[in-house]
Amino acid sequence: MPAFYGSGACAPSGLHGLVTHCGYGAGMTRPMPLADFTRLPPLFSVSCCDGLSSALDSVADRAAPPARFLRYGWFAAALATYGGAARTITVAREGVPLLALPFVPLGPQALRAVSVPGCYWPFRSFPAAADAGVEAFERLLDELGRSATALRIGPVYDGDPALEGLRAAASARGWVALPRFVAESFLLDMAALRADGTWPRNSTLRKNRFHEKHLGDHGALDWSFVSGEQWTGAAFDELAGVERRSWIAERTDGGDAKFTDAGHGGFWRAAAADPVIAQMMWAAVLRIDGEAMAFSFDMNAGDLKYAIANSYYPRVGKHSPGKLLYYRNLVRAIDDGIRRVDWGAGDSGYKRVIGADAGPAIRDWLFVRPGLTGVAARLLGGLWRRSGNRGPNG
Repeated sequence: MPAFYGSGACAPSGLHGLVTHCGYGAGMTRPMPLADFTRLPPLFSVSCCDGLSSALDSVADRAAPPARFLRYGWFAAALATYGGAARTITVAREGVPLLALPFVPLGPQALRAVSVPGCYWPFRSFPAAADAGVEAFERLLDELGRSATALRIGPVYDGDPALEGLRAAASARGWVALPRFVAESFLLDMAALRADGTWPRNSTLRKNRFHEKHLGDHGALDWSFVSGEQWTGAAFDELAGVERRSWIAERTDGGDAKFTDAGHGGFWRAAAADPVIAQMMWAAVLRIDGEAMAFSFDMNAGDLKYAIANSYYPRVGKHSPGKLLYYRNLVRAIDDGIRRVDWGAGDSGYKRVIGADAGPAIRDWLFVRPGLTGVAARLLGGLWRRSGNRGPNG
């Protein structure tokens, strides 16, 4: 069959009855306009390679803005920091990459389960072009099923494009999708609150001025920001120094610190080697007499800010340095075009005080290839769900 066919005499014989009146006389046909041609379905190609694929960057560039940090450098930083030997499946349409799924082994080798690598913050997913479509995800699962029995993706937000694409493809291909609840998230819609004239409240600004005045009794205050090329070794060392003097060091083993050697400092230093990611990484820093006393660390993705970490030196904690710094950070964010702040999981009270509301749930997902018996699938699903946290409704 030719690559194109239309409504003229060269159409397949089954369409002959549709072309008896051409207007050019017996035995004649008119030239067919291009719009009459019907193109064959788009051509997909799927590949799987050892290591990370360079296609990760091109797919991330075409993803929804909140997921554009999921680049080659992001996954390379995760592998360098947390270990693992990755492979990558790439799905392209007409030669244009749509999906790039890096994966590493998960659990005992006999299980043949795999997981998306990456850092927990802001979430663990993979890049998907905004126009990928369900068929691309179906091709992805078909290829993945050749070498793996299950795929873990997460923790990830409900509504994540890669997650929703996988769920639709799993339904079409007979895979079982097993979620487990991790936490609720909190979102601050600054643009909406400011439009209502309710943010920030005048009472809040008065309190902040009061605390800033007394904070200044400790020395000269300096409020500054770090992003892009400013992510030097000295900048990371400064944030790590605040963490080592903070409640994290006092009350925990320090493993959750974001910038110390004992925490996740290696990951963020490695991720900043990608200039695109470094431009998204953002820190607000408060110094008193030149010494860093508090910081807030975020990722800016389009008009969304992911709030990832904040810490302060307890010596000046009486005057709420972290809160003062973050209000300044949010006002700067609005000026820079940020409309929403994703606070992630957990709420110690300050998030709702600032104006945040409950956002999408955060879940871990296990996608299991067809083939398990009904009993085995139910057993695995029960174990997976019970290994998560209790949801907001119990």
